[in-house]
Amino acid sequence: MLIEKSNMKTVLVTGSAGFIGFHVCNKFLGEGWRVIGVDCLTDYYDKTLKEDRESLLLASKNYISVHAKIETTGVLKSIFQKEKPQVVIHLAAQAGVRYSVEFPRKYLESNIIGTFELLEAARAHKPKHLLLASTSSVYGANDEMPFKETDKADSQLSFYAATKKSSENMSYYYSHMFDLPVTIFRFFTVYGPWGRPDMALFKFTKAILNNDPIEVYNFGEMKRDFTYIDDLVHSIRLLVDQVPPSEENTNPTSSISLSAAQYRVVNIGNSQPIKLSKFIQAIELALGSKAKKNFLPLQDGDVPETWADNQVLKTLTNYIPETDIRTGVQQFVNWYKEYYQI
Repeated sequence: MLIEKSNMKTVLVTGSAGFIGFHVCNKFLGEGWRVIGVDCLTDYYDKTLKEDRESLLLASKNYISVHAKIETTGVLKSIFQKEKPQVVIHLAAQAGVRYSVEFPRKYLESNIIGTFELLEAARAHKPKHLLLASTSSVYGANDEMPFKETDKADSQLSFYAATKKSSENMSYYYSHMFDLPVTIFRFFTVYGPWGRPDMALFKFTKAILNNDPIEVYNFGEMKRDFTYIDDLVHSIRLLVDQVPPSEENTNPTSSISLSAAQYRVVNIGNSQPIKLSKFIQAIELALGSKAKKNFLPLQDGDVPETWADNQVLKTLTNYIPETDIRTGVQQFVNWYKEYYQI
């Protein structure tokens, strides 16, 4: 039975029909929250996959779907005003490193203007906690591993990463100026069931099943800190309850008392980089078939390695992602075969 709105906690999730958004919405619905999902179902990849995710969410009476572009002026503000969410999780974005080379305006509109509209809505109708997704790509040309949240991140190698870092900077300003409690997630190569078709696991699985060659960049000399979707969602859920505190700081060169922003950046990753060859082996093992490989140089905008320092996450939540690559890949392959009836 649907619980009265006034007696329920409400979370607003942007990008709700996306890979991560779908799983996040499921998590909160399972805990009895009222979930407002905002998504415009772009055609960046097969819309059927997004529609199928959304149809599963709509099976819950506590899920409300809003089809809208977040960058449209005033749309998010009106949703905030009507629904009054206590928690907001901003996952909507134009994703993809290489796609941003050809279509940068899509990233400008969705990632920067869309985030601006979200921050303006949160400024007008303050949630108890505003959480926004960023990416390990913001570390860019940094070569000191593992990546720490305190590392300087001013050398992004793709327009996608640059827009996400810009979103982080805007969020800090709004947190500081308007007393908004903000947590930024920096995701590290998330994978699992219902994943995006443009990502390596999906593409490799499809190619191997079709007996087509896979494209192996940087001649296989790549490492990624893969994060299984269930671990990521659990981390997000735990961080929702860890609202950044407000602190008073005094500028030693001034008599003015400054209020520090209620702002925090948290890496979410396994902190166990996996070599691309080992990742491919895990897929081959799950499929029971060998891949044909085309070895290619590193693509523009890509980095050879990512590695998350997850000590901040552990300190805040007493949890770190732990799903090993073979288990996670097998779960994806099981889903893929079932979904596509193979």
